[in-house]
Amino acid sequence: MLGCRALLAGLAAAGRGAGLQASSSFATGPRQGDGTFYELRTYTVKPDKMKDFLELTDRNIHLRTAHSPLVGYWTSEFGGLNKTFHIWKYDSFAQRAAVRAALAKDQEWQEKYMSQMLPLLTKQKNEIAYLVPWCELGSPPKDGVYELVTFQMKPGGPAVWGQSFKAAISTHLKSGYTKLIGVFHTEYGHLNRVHVLWWNESADSRASGRHRAHEDPRIVAAVRESVQFLESQRNFLLLPTGFSPLK
Repeated sequence: MLGCRALLAGLAAAGRGAGLQASSSFATGPRQGDGTFYELRTYTVKPDKMKDFLELTDRNIHLRTAHSPLVGYWTSEFGGLNKTFHIWKYDSFAQRAAVRAALAKDQEWQEKYMSQMLPLLTKQKNEIAYLVPWCELGSPPKDGVYELVTFQMKPGGPAVWGQSFKAAISTHLKSGYTKLIGVFHTEYGHLNRVHVLWWNESADSRASGRHRAHEDPRIVAAVRESVQFLESQRNFLLLPTGFSPLK
């Protein structure tokens, strides 16, 4: 599975200019139309409570996934300490509201998990995002590590920076050193933010691939074009938990 169905085909379009074409290639309309969206949650755990948090979640996550599907669950290795990151899939906002209401009434979930989990946290954050239209959710070929790269783009939306951003992702994908899992455009949270989730066999293979990418003139040119629309970026190296569907 390539992860992004029209990504490589879009390379030709990337060279034909911006404007309305950029908006249509990146806009989230098709994903909004079918209703499917993803909730990206980040929990910051007390430094001395991560082991307790993961064990508690491992024992009880089945109570949560009985209500809606979990895409993946990770802990941060680099880029920020004591953090967990998880992605949940919903078919509509009505479905999410129904799930939240059901969880609030689920006595087993509340007693076995929520009441014990919340004291272990220092912070919670969530965002709602759509997969961009030219991307489908990918799956890894085997167990590995993940890199989550968050791009804060300049105001104006995909009509301004969408085509250049897509071209930069495309050239990285063509290099072959990494596998694309998903490109998520935030709907609620920080606007003009894009999260890109990559899979690598190991942290070392990711490092060697990045070194090659920095010497690839195609990637350098594409990044140079895209970076003019960039305000900031941040990345995390993530390790999948034992109960994560994405390994």
